Amino acid sequence: MGRLGRLMALALCAASGTATATTVYKCQAGGQTIYQQAPCAKNQRQETIALPDSAPADGQVAPMLEAPARASADETAPPPTAAVPPPRLFGCIRATDGKPYTSENGQPAPYQAPFGVLGAVSQPLSEAYGRGAAVASAPELNRGNGMAAAVATRNYVWVQDQCRPLSPAEACQVLREDAEANQRQIRNAFKSERGPLDAKDAQLQAQLKGCG
Repeated sequence: MGRLGRLMALALCAASGTATATTVYKCQAGGQTIYQQAPCAKNQRQETIALPDSAPADGQVAPMLEAPARASADETAPPPTAAVPPPRLFGCIRATDGKPYTSENGQPAPYQAPFGVLGAVSQPLSEAYGRGAAVASAPELNRGNGMAAAVATRNYVWVQDQCRPLSPAEACQVLREDAEANQRQIRNAFKSERGPLDAKDAQLQAQLKGCG
């Protein structure tokens, strides 16, 4: 072993307690050279050698840096799919005959209806508009028909259906009933008739995803 090797070995082996040797003494006497951690004897020629303080204080070999931890399963997994909101439907009452229906629009547009169909007049429409008057249901069809058109126009009023929002449970029940009825129609329909029914079924199934 050369001098440098013996020097490094001495520096590592001479460590005691928690201290690390950073200075080595080169002692020469009687033609011999000794490397030691303590100062040389008085009758020996002494040289000091400074070593880099690279070893840990406890004499242990410094651990290797750990590789970065792999991403957890939560980090590598795709983001969760956004939950489908519950369907929003409205229960409406038709102004002309009081029949209930469901709609996605809670503010239906006003429309014109004959005054007689609203229950305000007890006699038949023909009598309300004038005996013998042939009045069509739409005012524009009676333009130019003389007195009958004037009576029909005066007796048409603006009405609007009344709606209220359905609870999620009510909306889901309505959608399930509609889906069952539509699927019965699909089973009984000819292939050429199934296009609109299949499209409606796809729409209903998409809405039902929000029902859990």
